[in-house]
Amino acid sequence: MGLRFRKSIKICKGVSLNLGKTGASISFGTRGLRQTIHTSGRMTSSIGIPGTGISYVKSYNVKNKAAKKYQTRKNDIQAQENQFEAERYNDFVNNLVNIHRLCDDYIDWESLLASEPPFKPGHIGPKQARALEELNNYNPSFFERMRYGDRRRELEQAVEQARKEDLEDYETWETLHLLARKVLEGDPDAYLSVIYEMNPLNDLVEYGSDFEFGTDNADEMHVEFTVNMGIVPTYSVNLTKTGKVSRKELTKTAYYELVKDYVSSCTIRIARDIFALLPVKRVYVHAVGKKVDTRTGHLNEETILSVLFDRDTLENLNFDLIDPSDALTNFRHNMSFAKTTGFKPVERLE
Repeated sequence: MGLRFRKSIKICKGVSLNLGKTGASISFGTRGLRQTIHTSGRMTSSIGIPGTGISYVKSYNVKNKAAKKYQTRKNDIQAQENQFEAERYNDFVNNLVNIHRLCDDYIDWESLLASEPPFKPGHIGPKQARALEELNNYNPSFFERMRYGDRRRELEQAVEQARKEDLEDYETWETLHLLARKVLEGDPDAYLSVIYEMNPLNDLVEYGSDFEFGTDNADEMHVEFTVNMGIVPTYSVNLTKTGKVSRKELTKTAYYELVKDYVSSCTIRIARDIFALLPVKRVYVHAVGKKVDTRTGHLNEETILSVLFDRDTLENLNFDLIDPSDALTNFRHNMSFAKTTGFKPVERLE
């Protein structure tokens, strides 16, 4: 027969410490209403009406309850992370095929050419005039000079600084005025100078590289770029009914269709940016892809898409609703595409 052990120590009125073989517990409460907490984590509440024999006892494990609450919170956080991952993937893919929706602001070269200089040469500029007026009106009282010091030297320096800024403003206007005249005259060198200074495709470096520009015609511009194929995902991300993330490899057809829309969207965006920057009528865009030559093991560059965009047709498109691949049918273009193998090399449009 096993030996049992139990000892109860009264700590204060209504509170006692119970020592047993399986651990310790603390009880508190009054007659008819007691609560016991055991070191094992079990909590027992008892309610009874003295003299009636009616009582109610409820036991539960505090540690299990806390663990369940922690697990529930952990599951909620995981569900939010899963949803965020799926949304982030969908947003990324959506952006890939909608690059064409954005466009740089148009430059009004005619307004720049017609603009007046900030001031006439040999005259005082507007910034210097304001600085001189402040200097001439400076007449501090004795107490102001005592408190703030004499600011005359500071104001004289401000006049000189304003004069320099006026000269810089005039030189900037003169440069832009001359550039606007050359651009409107169709000077190809002026076109390339504008592209070099403005760097219009700088925000597309994530999608392509090695942008090259060239023209010998006032009405057109040629743009070549190397497509960044590595940015296109080869898998899909979805949420299951239970809220878990499901990653699956895209079929060849789905992957190459995504690549097709991505490359087409890039070419449309490039054309839009060039039309916004220069008063040309046509823009040739040549997309180049890199492919391993299995005979040599080296990467070869191949033109995979060549499009001739005309301004009037492009500007009449509803860019928010078009499918980029379908939109290319509005323009003369060379593209050889297979659903299961993707782009094949094509000749460039001339």
